[in-house]
Amino acid sequence: MNTNDVAAHWESNAETWTIYSRAGYDKYRDALNTPAFLNMLPPVAGLAGLDLGCGEGFNTRAVARLGARMTGLDIAPTFIRYARESETQAPLGIDYVLGDGQSIDFPEASFDFVTAFMSMMDMANQRGVLRGVHRILKSGGFLQFSILHPCFVPPKRRNVRNEAGEPIAVEIADYFDESDGRIERWIFSSMPQGERATLTPFSIPRFHRTLTSWVSMIVEAGLVIEAFGEPMASPEVALAEPVVADTRVAPIFLHVRARKP
Repeated sequence: MNTNDVAAHWESNAETWTIYSRAGYDKYRDALNTPAFLNMLPPVAGLAGLDLGCGEGFNTRAVARLGARMTGLDIAPTFIRYARESETQAPLGIDYVLGDGQSIDFPEASFDFVTAFMSMMDMANQRGVLRGVHRILKSGGFLQFSILHPCFVPPKRRNVRNEAGEPIAVEIADYFDESDGRIERWIFSSMPQGERATLTPFSIPRFHRTLTSWVSMIVEAGLVIEAFGEPMASPEVALAEPVVADTRVAPIFLHVRARKP
């Protein structure tokens, strides 16, 4: 699967994804993943940052509100259109650029930091992406990214539930299968059944890598890993948003921060 194929899949997702995530149906993002990511993020006020795979700009705006001067990059024109419309309506000084994370076209040492919220596992040439990130980071700059946890969300994963419907275990398979471009189809699980039935599922090209592969690629790019995060919903959050309760059994997300020496 090449870049054009990946772009076509994400462009086909972008309209529905934007509408329904903005309507509050992306519970894993809103209730758990983004808050945990921001809590792990070092101070960024006054720094220049790139949000890699920015989508419609939700997380880019969140980082900009912390005082960073942000640029957002995404491969899907519809995402960029929505992001630019939001910037026009409520300016935060964000520049949104249509482009490919696999060939990052910015000058060397352009940014103090790079973020990538749940985007890098959907990029085919992750080694190339990480080398590109190293090139555009200033010395001492950092990359922080979140991905599906390679150990607990490999290509096959199923929640095991008790009679009350509560998650009690996770069944996984194909952890070592690093096949490229496996297409996953789904809709936000919190959406009402009636609405789900009317929508075409998202078409997500996924490029699963083992934890060993991720660590190797980061190190080979010249970055130094300094922090891991595995967000778990608190009892209060799991009670308020039951859809994320399975993260109390095993993590769904892995957060990584790595720095350019």
